[in-house]
Amino acid sequence: MADLFDMPSPQPDGGPRPLADRLRPRSLSEVIGQDKVLSRDGPLGAMLAAGSLSSLVLWGPPGVGKTTIARLLADETDLHFVQISAIFTGVPDLRKVFEAARLRRQNLRDGKTRGTLLFVDEIHRFNKAQQDGFLPHMEDGTIILVGATTENPSFELNAALLSRAQVIVLERLSLADLERLAQRAEQDLGQALPLKGEAREAMLEMADGDGRAVLNLIEQVSAWKLDSPLTRDQLAQRLMRRAAKYDRSGDEHYNLISALHKSVRGSDPDAALYWFARMLEGGEDPRFLARRITRMAVEDIGLADPQAEAVCLDGWQTYERLGSPEGELALAQALVYLALAPKSNAVYVAYKAARAAARETGSLMPPKHILNAPTKMMREQGYGSGYAYDHEAEDGFSGQNYFPEGMKRPLWYLPPERGFERELKKRLDYFAKLRAKRQEG
Repeated sequence: MADLFDMPSPQPDGGPRPLADRLRPRSLSEVIGQDKVLSRDGPLGAMLAAGSLSSLVLWGPPGVGKTTIARLLADETDLHFVQISAIFTGVPDLRKVFEAARLRRQNLRDGKTRGTLLFVDEIHRFNKAQQDGFLPHMEDGTIILVGATTENPSFELNAALLSRAQVIVLERLSLADLERLAQRAEQDLGQALPLKGEAREAMLEMADGDGRAVLNLIEQVSAWKLDSPLTRDQLAQRLMRRAAKYDRSGDEHYNLISALHKSVRGSDPDAALYWFARMLEGGEDPRFLARRITRMAVEDIGLADPQAEAVCLDGWQTYERLGSPEGELALAQALVYLALAPKSNAVYVAYKAARAAARETGSLMPPKHILNAPTKMMREQGYGSGYAYDHEAEDGFSGQNYFPEGMKRPLWYLPPERGFERELKKRLDYFAKLRAKRQEG
């Protein structure tokens, strides 16, 4: 049975192959930037050294070698390579792929059968039921599945598939990796790129860690007929910078807001501004950022600086009045204030403890002396009896119990010796001493 999914793509009109295709590595040792997984001590290197290959999910950004690595793994293990894309493949197509793999496994070749490495690009595009369809063919050895995804597998792939496939994380290429690719390209082209040093660095930065993108940029630059090398500014006029990889509803969204929040918590205003700018450049809604910045004020600064929340709300209101891009400066100002403010999560911790206690003791009544007693019957039942009006007590503090009868008094709010909470700690200690004095009396 002929395979419909592993035929090479013909070059239109017999034209020259693109640079990225010409420089595709011919062995795993030629792959750039993934030494952590391909070295002998890495997960893929160890598999190959042991002479066994299991199903895999290659997770990483675009242009880091997922397809190339899958193809070379098939070569290294003498498996028949079949490539499909989840975007263009339906259930009938999958059945044909599985049947061809089954027949291939049954046909003897030199006294042995041949397995199939099925490479599925964009595997996260398959729904959960389609993903389940791979399981029996993986289990009986009909296929070795190698899936490729740019999305977090723990969110996009079902548990059954993940339990049968090892997730391999591939990293975006560093500037040094991209430079190595550029040097290979120059060898293939037989000429140096017509760029000055800072322009060459700018071109590598434009690729944003994507090897395929940098080779495409190099192909454009090498085609220009120039009298002298270009400067950084001249290159910027000729090339458009790639849009940063950012999915407002996906993994990158949560990664960057996490980085922003932790930078504020870590009192690093420069890092906070960087992640704030990254999200804005990616098209994030400034109102979402305003909401999250305000949340940081109440979670991580709290009463160590009561002014922090007001600064955030003022910044948010200023943004609503000015809009983008002018109003974004007000949010940046609030962000810097938070990063440099004293930090405390004491109220946040106390609040969570109180919520947990409320769930456990939700039916306990307040003590009768603090119950409202608007009717004669309620007064006869003891509601409000014995209540001490604090304004009439010595020091304006009665020290009465306000927790349910029989509930041990907790101590949840523990302010640190930072910022304004130094003063609150003094007040807390003061009232604790008065309470103890009243109870002794």
